Amino acid sequence: QILEVKILSAKDENGEVLFENLSFVINKGDKVCFLANNQQALTYLYEILNNKKEPESGTFSFGQTIRHSYLPNENADYFNTNENLIDWLRNYAEEKDELYIRGFLGKMLFSGEEVLKSVNVLSGGEKVRCMLSRMMLLEGNLLMLNDPTNHLDLESIQSLNNSMKNFKGSILFSSHDHELNETVANRIIEITPGDTHDKLMNYKEFLEFKGVRNEINI
Repeated sequence: QILEVKILSAKDENGEVLFENLSFVINKGDKVCFLANNQQALTYLYEILNNKKEPESGTFSFGQTIRHSYLPNENADYFNTNENLIDWLRNYAEEKDELYIRGFLGKMLFSGEEVLKSVNVLSGGEKVRCMLSRMMLLEGNLLMLNDPTNHLDLESIQSLNNSMKNFKGSILFSSHDHELNETVANRIIEITPGDTHDKLMNYKEFLEFKGVRNEINI
């Protein structure tokens, strides 16, 4: 067992229900694409699982050997500093050696003098690449990615897509990129207030399933 969520409920700042009585179990090898009409519901779920927000009710627990790392869709709070890329990433590393740190930045296409740039002047795409370097450094075996292709160029998106497909651990993600959803996910969890669809199928199959249901409902 990787993660167990039991009857989790959350409301936004205005008291509107985002989801309620949400329960699911994540197993080894699951690559789950979360869907919701309200993007805020997904962000709240990730924030709760990373202890950044409190649920209205319910519990969750990770397996004993699980190390989880998180890519939020808003990362500005991580870059309120004048540090260069090396010193910024070093904050998250047990091994402080510069060559070691440069290696992780290099995997995200930062090389040479680029790693000496101040993080507060980075573009949106560069910040996402820094956050992905941070995730790799933390060596999580459960990854949570909230809209990971946001700000990335086509080459970076393709590289991320391949990395997620080849990742040996478990992944929880949500994305507006249909190709990413289609090629990575082997399970779909759709969250709406009062209802949840949890299907062991790929994204295309889920859309077909939803189409059939909609026709029946009509």
